[in-house]
Amino acid sequence: MARMIFEAARTIEATPAIAWDILADYRDGHPRILPPEFRDYAVERGGTGAGTIITFVVRAAGVTRRFRPEVTAPEPGRVLLETDTITGDTTTFTITPVDGGRRAAVRFTTEMAVRDGPLGAVERAATRMVLAPIYRRELANLDTLARTWTLSGSVEHASAG
Repeated sequence: MARMIFEAARTIEATPAIAWDILADYRDGHPRILPPEFRDYAVERGGTGAGTIITFVVRAAGVTRRFRPEVTAPEPGRVLLETDTITGDTTTFTITPVDGGRRAAVRFTTEMAVRDGPLGAVERAATRMVLAPIYRRELANLDTLARTWTLSGSVEHASAG
């Protein structure tokens, strides 16, 4: 089996600490940024950062896949890693300060097994076509949520005035 890497990135209008708080919060923050292709999301163990195990199903392009990643934090506050206990596929969330820490560049990197040869080339192309819009929506959702998120782990509601 060959490996493929798919990446998507966006600079969000919030601090790196807020981006981390949302991504590492598997009970409230992270599930709120997931696009509709993610279904049956549940926290099996933990809920915040390293040691968390989640389960979910992704249904896209007529294909349904079940995932059960375990979360580690190789660089707390900067790098969060989900390793699927079923397939061994990984998704890394990397946060880099921008503009002196006023904003955050967030990169999602997924590494997964694909077939070798011509079938693998088709599989890689199809996977990229499916993942690109999903990751764009997830990053956009992160940006939207981060604009109202406080470090206490909740959404700040502006009062009408």
